[in-house]
Amino acid sequence: MGAVAELVLIRHGQSASNVAFPEADAAGLLESGLTGRDADVALTEVGAGQARAVGRWLAGLPGGRLPEVVITSPYLRARETWRIAAAASGRELPAPRTDDRLVDRLLGDLEMLTRAAIEQRFPDEPGRLAAAGEYGYRPPNGEAFEDIAARLTTFLADLGRDHAGRRVLVVAHDSVVLMMRAVIEELDWDGVEAAAGAGPVRNASITRFDGSSGRLVLDGYNLVDHLDA
Repeated sequence: MGAVAELVLIRHGQSASNVAFPEADAAGLLESGLTGRDADVALTEVGAGQARAVGRWLAGLPGGRLPEVVITSPYLRARETWRIAAAASGRELPAPRTDDRLVDRLLGDLEMLTRAAIEQRFPDEPGRLAAAGEYGYRPPNGEAFEDIAARLTTFLADLGRDHAGRRVLVVAHDSVVLMMRAVIEELDWDGVEAAAGAGPVRNASITRFDGSSGRLVLDGYNLVDHLDA
């Protein structure tokens, strides 16, 4: 099975959840102020600006570096990040498609709940989290990080089969970017913790893997210089 020529991973721009939940948790609130599904959470104005910055980065790429294949998470914040970035780039870019394997970590019964609400409605879960650790914990009807790794393993296998030798760009979520590293670099959980310990995957950050050697090699992680510009 071949390798793609390049794999670029972009985290979506800042979403309403990225603002509302830290504020609610810091205040000990039972409600975040957001309703509906995680999949439908929109970008903030800041997030839209970050997406435009990704577009300016795309605008500056030479023609031989533009993506040939674009795949996004089906979640609104990822799809909107690409839509805004593509429009802002002014370049001719491929139409995106979505893949359900790129969704954010599924939290099951805990989806869209603040920390205080979890403690009230699911009082056993904080203890289960403490016992299992961040990467071993599986929320009720949700995913542990090993589940994310499993779905990304099949995604990468299909990518190599269907798009070998092509430049691929993915827009997804922080958990997807981190676990893509884990799968591609064959990191153990200590390695995952070390990668995460370098800092969270930032909104609208760029991570690049070079596949020119026939295998994917990390060539830049969690880069945000384009946002400063």
